[in-house]
Amino acid sequence: MTPLLEVTGISRRFGGLQAVRDLSLSVAPDEVLGLIGPNGAGKTTAFNLLSGFLAPDRGQIRFDGRSIVGLPPHAICRLGLCRTFQIVRPFPRLSVLDNARVGALSRRPRMEDARDRAREVIEQVGLGGKVDHAAGALTLAERKRLELARALATEPRLLLLDEVMAGLNPTEIEAIVALVKRINVSGVAILLIEHNMRAVMSLSHRIAVLNFGEKIVEGEPTAVANHPRVIEAYLGEEYVHAPSR
Repeated sequence: MTPLLEVTGISRRFGGLQAVRDLSLSVAPDEVLGLIGPNGAGKTTAFNLLSGFLAPDRGQIRFDGRSIVGLPPHAICRLGLCRTFQIVRPFPRLSVLDNARVGALSRRPRMEDARDRAREVIEQVGLGGKVDHAAGALTLAERKRLELARALATEPRLLLLDEVMAGLNPTEIEAIVALVKRINVSGVAILLIEHNMRAVMSLSHRIAVLNFGEKIVEGEPTAVANHPRVIEAYLGEEYVHAPSR
């Protein structure tokens, strides 16, 4: 299958820090790819490169067969590649509906069409009962869902999720995992940064592991989780010997 996203040898340096080094990966149109690694491994920098918030020093990024290097984030979003952010910052005084409509306007410039799309994704993420509530009054778990709604409103083909489960309790994480699975089944490919290994293992078709900006392992979830380099760099022996999940 032809990849929807194809990344070849991208690198990015900040002064003396090599944040991402010669990273190559691909995501198929119907796939969930997990991206894991210790803090500071370069995961969020990679997302910033893929979504246009940073330009790579070298390397190529192709989405749906065309290069997107040098395109601004809004242009990349209109092509169908959208991201969420680890720290969610909705417009607190706007309603849930209007927050989602901001995302919809990128594709649907008519206000009525944007509103219809916003209502659709609000229902999809389970916030239908909060549509008229101010975003600032939402719980963290609800703000995470709103972040998903804003991204989905742009009608993405590939969604980059940056720690969408961070700060949530186990019940909330389970609900978000189910939601992400439904989003994927609906036809949206997903590239996922996440530290919750149970969630990553449940969601991902493949997992890539970064350490000090380099990809050290890539493969099926079980093989990656048991790879000696991954255990040494990220998971630790306690993960291997933990009770079955």
